[in-house]
This record gives sequence, C-alpha cells and structure tokens, in this order.
Amino acid sequence: MKPLTQSDLLSHADYEAQRPTYRKKIIALKNRRRIEVGPFVTLLFENRETLSSQIQEMVRVERIFEESKIQDELNVYNAILPQPGELSATLMIEITDDDQIKKTLDSFQGLDRSDTLSIQVGRETAYAQFEAGHSKEDKISAVHFIRFAIPQTFLQMLQKDGANASIHIIHENYVVETQVPEEMTAEWLKDLES
Repeated sequence: MKPLTQSDLLSHADYEAQRPTYRKKIIALKNRRRIEVGPFVTLLFENRETLSSQIQEMVRVERIFEESKIQDELNVYNAILPQPGELSATLMIEITDDDQIKKTLDSFQGLDRSDTLSIQVGRETAYAQFEAGHSKEDKISAVHFIRFAIPQTFLQMLQKDGANASIHIIHENYVVETQVPEEMTAEWLKDLES
C-alpha cells in the first residue's frame, strides 16, 4: 500500500469539523476489519484508512502542530501498513477482569514465537510474523503488530466464491479457531489488490 503522507491528513480545523461523520465511517470500517479470536484475542486488520484515522486522532489528542512531529507519527504508522502481498493487523489481548490481568497475560507468553497464529483458506496457510520488541523472556505485551505474507496460491483460494477462511491460534494455553466472515475476506482482497 502507498505510504501515508501529510497531504493525506486533514488540517486540525477540518478534522474537528468533519470528525463526527468521519468517525462513524471509520467505526463501520473497523467493525468489518475486526475479529474476535476466542475470548481474549482480537485482531484488527489495518489499511490506509484505519491507520490514517489513528494518526488523525493522535494529532488531535496530542495537539501536534509541527510538521516534523506529524511526520514522526506518519513514520510510525506507515511501518504497520501492509506491503504488497501482505495483510497486517493489530493483535490485542483483551482482559476485562482487573484481578486476572497479569495472570492471564502471562499465560500468553510465547504467543509471538513460532507458528502459533495463522490464517487458513482450504489447505493454504499463512502464518503471522510478529513485530519484534513486544515481549521479553518473562513478559508479553497486550498489543502486537503482525503481518501475514500471502502466497499467490493462498490468494487464488481466497478469490474463489464461497472461500472458507479461518484464523487459528495454537498455543499451549490458548487453542482456538474462528471462522472469518465474508465481509472481512472482501476487505482482505481489497488490501491484497491495492
């Protein structure tokens, strides 16, 4: 995907004026691109629009006006954009019971290693590649940025009518399979064709 630039962003004044309508559109988009994988893991598949909205909100909340600082934000989020032949997502481990946060999060150690998370279509599998630096030997972050390199054979299976895609996590403490709705596979195809 083409990297985001400052010309892709609205000015502070324009964003404030358009924010209610803009946010409704982005919330609907994110709903099509978000999937729960079991009770604790959620994936949000990112694209230019989802990341642009995050930058707009960051610039708004932090009151960033300097072009160099806006560029710093663009650089951070552009690193998450999927490259050709990739899907990218933000993985969130969501724990709502305050008393169980540390214990539950600790149980996910190792999630970001080896072949624990995958997307499957038919017999084709694409494994998640986790961005480094979000876990240590004794600690794991609740948020991870991941990429899936999509082989041509996987894409061909995905393009077939009625393609049955699923997301799998196979971890010693968390084994789950989730069927992917058609509206999400349609979003994936847009990403892979852009």
